[in-house]
Amino acid sequence: MAMAVFRREGRRLLPSIAARPIAAIRSPLSSDQEEGLLGIRSISTQVVRNRMKSVKNIQKITKAMKMVAASKLRAVQGRAENSRGLWQPFTALLGDNPSIDVKKSVVVTLSSDKGLCGGINSTAVKVSRALYKLNSGPEKEVQFVVVGEKAKAIMFRDSKNDIVLSVTELNKNPLNYAQVSVLADDILKNVEFDALRIVYNKFHSVVAFLPTVSTVLSPEIIEKESEVGGKLGELDSYEIEGGETKGEILQNLAEFQFSCVMFNAVLENACSEMGARMSAMDSSSRNAGEMLDRLTLTYNRTRQASITTELIEIISGASALEAAK
Repeated sequence: MAMAVFRREGRRLLPSIAARPIAAIRSPLSSDQEEGLLGIRSISTQVVRNRMKSVKNIQKITKAMKMVAASKLRAVQGRAENSRGLWQPFTALLGDNPSIDVKKSVVVTLSSDKGLCGGINSTAVKVSRALYKLNSGPEKEVQFVVVGEKAKAIMFRDSKNDIVLSVTELNKNPLNYAQVSVLADDILKNVEFDALRIVYNKFHSVVAFLPTVSTVLSPEIIEKESEVGGKLGELDSYEIEGGETKGEILQNLAEFQFSCVMFNAVLENACSEMGARMSAMDSSSRNAGEMLDRLTLTYNRTRQASITTELIEIISGASALEAAK
């Protein structure tokens, strides 16, 4: 409609405009004011275009991170499922009693070194703090072993004095049993414990993970519970043969059990991290697409408003020239 009016008015006023001097058809605004108005319009659309470009770049990054996480998840998921067969025989043999009352407890918190993976790290920290409150007392001691940069950064704020060991960049190289067994050996050498409580996120699906606590008892506590008829596994149904004593066998079993549980926990936590990162990046990509749609609508409205304003100014000027004839 506005373009039709502009063409009609232009054809009608063209002979009179051509007969007048150029100074008579100049805008009543000064050059500075005119540049200011044009500058405001161009800046508004330019800002929206820059924002659209930034959102598009962010969307590309989030889509790429989602594909990388999916690739890593496929590589780790099979190994995590296979590793479940390592610790299950030990649970049947020695039991897993998380409610056992001991004097020295060590909470091993597993987390990731990188962020953008949902709430798996905060969930592990919350469970670890809950275990600290449940197992602390006047004659009890609870300490932390932190694996992962994110849990370390969170727990150093209020539990710095209770952290005896922290390990980071565990997932820098592909995980294998030898690497995790070295970590388990370092923990056993540097801490004194009656019970080790390993907190990690067990992988269920890409969108679901379950905070899990696995308990590994020291050989002394296992032998003590066995003597008093405590709730253990099938250890008492086996007879010990050979030159080794029951204490030596329990020591070897406890160390091997801890390394197997740690290996499975690290793999499960890595699967949960990749699945949570996939979900987070997928949500981010969808949000970026929705924001891009809103910015496109805003840009079109701004551009159309600028064109309409310019047409109104031209028509108004033409009408003023017609009235001055």
